[in-house]
Amino acid sequence: MTPAPTTLRIAVSACLLGEPVRYDGQEKTCAAVRDGLAALAELVPLCPEVGAGMPVPREPVDLHGDAAAPRMIGGVTGEDWTERTLAWIEAALDRCESLGVSGFVLKARSPSCGVGTAALYAVPGAEPARTDGLLAAAIRRRFPHLPLVEDEGLDAAAFVLRLQRLTR
Repeated sequence: MTPAPTTLRIAVSACLLGEPVRYDGQEKTCAAVRDGLAALAELVPLCPEVGAGMPVPREPVDLHGDAAAPRMIGGVTGEDWTERTLAWIEAALDRCESLGVSGFVLKARSPSCGVGTAALYAVPGAEPARTDGLLAAAIRRRFPHLPLVEDEGLDAAAFVLRLQRLTR
């Protein structure tokens, strides 16, 4: 479907659009995003892990350490992906800014994209705390005025209406 003449642009986790970019080589298509939002806005796919050079499929990664500066660590090899991921995120957010992105819809519980739902392993053996993924945290810092939501429970029409009100 063709977006409206005054095109809203929404950055979206690529896996929600059906792209097989997850650690297990799968996608997590979200109909509210792929069908609902795509009919109302131009969607800009984002995948920090693939952007940072992680292969598909790949070992799972988790956030470890301090909530103020978590590290993204491979669950099998212990490889630290933090700096490469953060570098890709900064470039991706530059692109989002130049495209005039109006909001973000990210994958729940992802170590990159979770909005307050990413697991943070701060204390060995303890239950993980919940925090923002690396991308979600960077979006909050850089674009505090833009809507940032997760896929779970997304009402596409209400989200687009919210964006339209903000961009008037």
